[in-house]
Amino acid sequence: MKSPFHNLGTGHGYSVLDVVHAFEKVNGVKVPYSIKPRRPGDIATCYCNPAKALEDLGWKARYGIEEMCRDAWNWQKNNPNGYEK
Repeated sequence: MKSPFHNLGTGHGYSVLDVVHAFEKVNGVKVPYSIKPRRPGDIATCYCNPAKALEDLGWKARYGIEEMCRDAWNWQKNNPNGYEK
């Protein structure tokens, strides 16, 4: 049976530190952080294989981590209380 679900992503994994650095770079915002040992169950990177989405839907990611961080921050600045109910 073919799964109806699709992974959407770039196929490239990013660490938490990669995301922090990209966010700081594109938004000019300093993100306070400290490096701690990995906890049991923590993963090093998170990524997906988007091949099925491309094959079935013709979908391919158009944006990279920097664009995603910029858009997320712009949305948060414009919606500090989240979605309206």
